[in-house]
Amino acid sequence: MSGLRTVEEQLEAVLAQVRALPAEVRPLAEATGFTLAAAARALNPVPAFDNSAMDGFAVRFADVATASVTSPVTLRVIADVPAGSGADPRLEPGTAARIMTGAPVPTDADTVVPFEDTAGGLADSLETAVVMQAPRAEGAHVRAAGFDAAAGATVLEPGVLLGARQLSALASVGLAAVEVARRPRVAVVSTGSELVAPGEPLSRGRIPESNGILLAGLAVEAGAEILFREVVDDEGNGPAEAAARAAALGADAVIFSGGVSAGAYEAVRQSLGDAMDFVKVAMQPGKPQGFGVTAEGMLLFGLPGNPVSAAVSFEAFVRPALLRMQGRTGIHRPIRTFPAGAAWRTPPGRRQYLPAVIDADGRVQPATRGGSGSHLSVGLGAATAYAIVPAETDEVSIGDSVLVMEL
Repeated sequence: MSGLRTVEEQLEAVLAQVRALPAEVRPLAEATGFTLAAAARALNPVPAFDNSAMDGFAVRFADVATASVTSPVTLRVIADVPAGSGADPRLEPGTAARIMTGAPVPTDADTVVPFEDTAGGLADSLETAVVMQAPRAEGAHVRAAGFDAAAGATVLEPGVLLGARQLSALASVGLAAVEVARRPRVAVVSTGSELVAPGEPLSRGRIPESNGILLAGLAVEAGAEILFREVVDDEGNGPAEAAARAAALGADAVIFSGGVSAGAYEAVRQSLGDAMDFVKVAMQPGKPQGFGVTAEGMLLFGLPGNPVSAAVSFEAFVRPALLRMQGRTGIHRPIRTFPAGAAWRTPPGRRQYLPAVIDADGRVQPATRGGSGSHLSVGLGAATAYAIVPAETDEVSIGDSVLVMEL
């Protein structure tokens, strides 16, 4: 459509202004949800030492290589090595040490025979081990030191989101703290004289304010710290005052909702017109967009006020910017293809982002009967994905392949 920016052009303009956040060192216990800022390298190998993968006996493979049911091998048990033991008993030929899972394998041993492969098992394991089945090879049931990671090896690369699995891996290589990107500091400002706090009585023309909690929640999911949330009227200089307060608090971004279109009471446009560019983007919902950056590098996002428009605009422009600030490896959600389970029309000349669900048959369906209506906040709550339909497509038919961004 003539005069409209593409989504890619608007995102490029946003990302060009993003600055990387400074790094900080945090204890592992306080690093959940942060982004790794520098390569994490192992202090100790994993496993840290050769250890037993089974409860059984540490042996010399040469002693038991021919063991069988018809020709068992009897070894004398000369030591007991539980997990956590620092003992390293000397094993002469014909001897064995009882060993538990995770315990260090004695230097003189090279193989572990599980209790299951002996005549007496655990019940008869303190004096002799009668081996009834030869191990498959030397080194059987021994976890070799450094097999998973050698000391000094890179365990995780920069840009990785740290969750439970990643932090566990870092702990296993001896790290107590890690270098991460600071969280983006974000202020969220909703504009509209019609807005009242959720739960308050509604008089004619008033509606509950929902964008603040929506955008703050999405920002937190993207790794941000919320400095404040507030609502400003359509008249006055509220947006500029909020931006100044955010800057004083060290904000990295301010997210405005509402006040960016072409109406008579567009508070963000009127208050921050010199600091932001206001454009139309070839997308539906979310056509009116505002964006700017202060001299200090604080990003100013002006999103449409209707809830679905605000949510879609956040996904298209704000979330990638917040992730780029943190140095995240991937800044876009994965896109998959699903067959359409329903038919719907799309807006001419604009890319459609339709709140959707994936049904039990693996088909994408609109989340509500209202399609991508930008005011359908309840339907937005039911959505688990956005169906993304190209601008050149006029309608979707049942069975058509549709690109889907799963949330």
